[in-house]
Amino acid sequence: MPEKNTYPVQLVQPDGRRVLDRTHSPLVADIGVDRLRAMYLDMVVARRIDTEATALQRQGQLGLWPPLLGQEAAQIGSAHALLPDDYVFCSYREAGVAYCRGIPPELLTPLWRGVAHSCWDADEYKMTNPAIVVGSQGLHATGYAYAAHLEGAEIATIAYFGDGATSQGDIAEALGFAAAWSAPVVFFCQNNHWAISAPVRVQSATPIARRALGYGIPGVQVDGNDALAVLAVTRQALMRARAGGGPSFIEAITYRMGPHTTADDPTRYRTAAELEVWRQRDPLDRMKRLLQREDMWDSDFEQEVVVAADAVAARLRSATLSMPDPEPLELFDHVYATPHRLIEQERREYAAYLEGVRS
Repeated sequence: MPEKNTYPVQLVQPDGRRVLDRTHSPLVADIGVDRLRAMYLDMVVARRIDTEATALQRQGQLGLWPPLLGQEAAQIGSAHALLPDDYVFCSYREAGVAYCRGIPPELLTPLWRGVAHSCWDADEYKMTNPAIVVGSQGLHATGYAYAAHLEGAEIATIAYFGDGATSQGDIAEALGFAAAWSAPVVFFCQNNHWAISAPVRVQSATPIARRALGYGIPGVQVDGNDALAVLAVTRQALMRARAGGGPSFIEAITYRMGPHTTADDPTRYRTAAELEVWRQRDPLDRMKRLLQREDMWDSDFEQEVVVAADAVAARLRSATLSMPDPEPLELFDHVYATPHRLIEQERREYAAYLEGVRS
């Protein structure tokens, strides 16, 4: 991976035309029609999951949802670079990555509906649950990667976070530790331009990828709305990690077209004109134009995509609406992996309180 680049890596332009990049194009030379179609399908499904979950929240069926609208290429492109044994440490917006890791749609919403502490079994899918504490996953990914390295496992970990998380001490500490101990971790920053209402220009006066250079970690910027380019640079970083080359930093330049979460109103801090500029760079439209330009698109495939996306959305909605409310005392389950004296004391006290309320 180059030490730095003066412009984001791009392999597909917004109009669907290929870009000749002698460094990165060979990294995706094996990606043919079937794989490109699969990536487009996953991007459409990820958007459909997002719009369905957002609708469920607006209808009072979820307490909160963090939309990923506009970031599908960054998530699907990077997820397609992962091997089954690689481990994903996510933030709270990576529903698209989760879908690519094989996590069923019905496991995407329990946490957001408030019926469980988590959504899925992290070890089964090699992906952690949504991390609400901003930046914490950087430390977790680095520690796991270093432990795997000590055990001789030829895997990589990847930590997803937003541009705002780079202002947190956890990310700085993770970068420092990863560099010092050559941990096989990829730091994947989805720079979506807004940390809630704070624009990226107040997060960093220089491209975020350049911060990695101060730690001795190679950093690269990539067009985060170009799924093929994201796949290329993520493959490169993951291969470096698995081969013992140490950590890498990727800054995917993308845009959050929706709110930060469904509790946010983005019209209060950004203009409609800015949003329209990024709508013209929509990652789904770009991949569709590539497929059309290279004769990989037909009506049968278009219908297949619609049917698949609708089916996933239907599963998500049906599962969410039918989730049973947990028993009150289940609040204390799974807080610790082993019995814990204080938790058991709190359980007894809460049980006594509930008994008093019922009587």
